[in-house]
Amino acid sequence: MATRFNLDEGRARASQFLTDSFQRGLAHWNRERMAPQFVDDDWQKTLERDTRMLRLEGGFVEELRAGIAAEAAAAPTDPAGFVAWFEDLKQTGPGQGDALFPWLAEQATRDQLRWFFEQEAAGEAGFDDLVALTQVKLPVQAKLELARNYWDEMGRGNVKGMHGPMLDTLVETMEVSPRIETTVWQSLALANAMTAMATSRRYAWHSVGALGVIELTAPGRSAMVAKGLRRIGLSDRERRYFDLHAVLDVKHSEDWNREALIPLVAEDPRRATAIAEGALIRLTCGAQCFESYRANLWS
Repeated sequence: MATRFNLDEGRARASQFLTDSFQRGLAHWNRERMAPQFVDDDWQKTLERDTRMLRLEGGFVEELRAGIAAEAAAAPTDPAGFVAWFEDLKQTGPGQGDALFPWLAEQATRDQLRWFFEQEAAGEAGFDDLVALTQVKLPVQAKLELARNYWDEMGRGNVKGMHGPMLDTLVETMEVSPRIETTVWQSLALANAMTAMATSRRYAWHSVGALGVIELTAPGRSAMVAKGLRRIGLSDRERRYFDLHAVLDVKHSEDWNREALIPLVAEDPRRATAIAEGALIRLTCGAQCFESYRANLWS
């Protein structure tokens, strides 16, 4: 039976995918391919490279799936039972209740909070873009819920309410320089996994689960990070990104589960297993991040 990679560091580093070099290469490729571009005379060579990278990305995701497949297969496939299982991940899922976050709230120095935030910012895949990519051709009710979620991420049309610029403001305030080259591979792997699931239609249901479990589990962590930022003297405006997600994501999670998960599973019970796999992949990657952060911050 496969072992969850976040629980076995030695086996993780034996993987061809869970390494610094692979995750940095994948992160650079993702950054390039997701950026708006012009037509290039070498587009055929680029396409050949992208095909190679897509195969490697697929191998990466399949390795992650293998680590959680048995647990995901045990998730109920009826709508009510599945949502109950899904919501229980907030207490029982990988990485939940990690000691890192109370420590960030109560003890971390400004420099330690800066390092943590720099890692998080460099590994940020862009929730708004992931939602936009995932909603393509989804059934109507789920599509509408993802659209509402996206509209909130976009500040409901007001640039001052957009979540992305709030994150950029915090980057400036904390005076950090998020770079792929100085980010631990675990943070890159988390962003790379989220991007892979959102950009490939064969993982569309996985992405629904991965995004939904972020909304489910982020509020508590966000509140503790906000508490740490408040403790070191950041203003309401400067820490608004984390303060907002500590509150807004609670409602987002309730809406996501009711308007997306329940109708999707009701229409096709097979989706429950794929959604469960995506959620567990996201949580397992997150747990690996927290372990790596603690190793760096507490050494």
